[in-house]
Amino acid sequence: MSGLTKPLIKTGLFFGSFNPIHTGHLIIASYMREFTDLEQVWFVISPQNPLKAKESLLPDHHRLMLVKTAIEDDPEFKAVDIEFRMLKPSYTIHTLAYLNESYPDREFVLIAGTDILHSFHKWKNYQQILDEYQIYIYNRPGYQKGVYSNHPSVKYFEAPMMQLSSSFIRKAIHDGKDVRYMLPHKVWEYIREMHFYEK
Repeated sequence: MSGLTKPLIKTGLFFGSFNPIHTGHLIIASYMREFTDLEQVWFVISPQNPLKAKESLLPDHHRLMLVKTAIEDDPEFKAVDIEFRMLKPSYTIHTLAYLNESYPDREFVLIAGTDILHSFHKWKNYQQILDEYQIYIYNRPGYQKGVYSNHPSVKYFEAPMMQLSSSFIRKAIHDGKDVRYMLPHKVWEYIREMHFYEK
């Protein structure tokens, strides 16, 4: 029996600012866990995307708390904050290397929307990511599959199309709209109590 090795736990990495996390994120994560070969999904909260401006980004600890609050009842979901402690700006290739070293019992897969594909060539060491990891892609409105549609490392899944975005949520709250049904209930309560995005 000692010669048998346990199979690696296939774990999806869902990167994002989650500013804030909303029901659309959870639907995508749930779909990827239930309708692919992924066993777990980890939400990797990004401190700052190198390709995005930092405007209106809630402090890291608040976004982490919102994610933890959203997924607290699901043991197959996990909030990961390792990028908060890494050099800024954070790059996916560095995070992957760190996670592989820290969790040798897991096989990590990237979860991303079709919107990343038009700028994927700008990612640091993007070719290494393609060579060493699988990327599970879900459709985003207005984006085509693009140049990686036939790449062996890239797989497409017909997850529900999500029109909902964090920027829409932020603007709606700023405009005084009631978005309680677009967010997990405890997340909505947390945002209301803290008056996030109101100004």
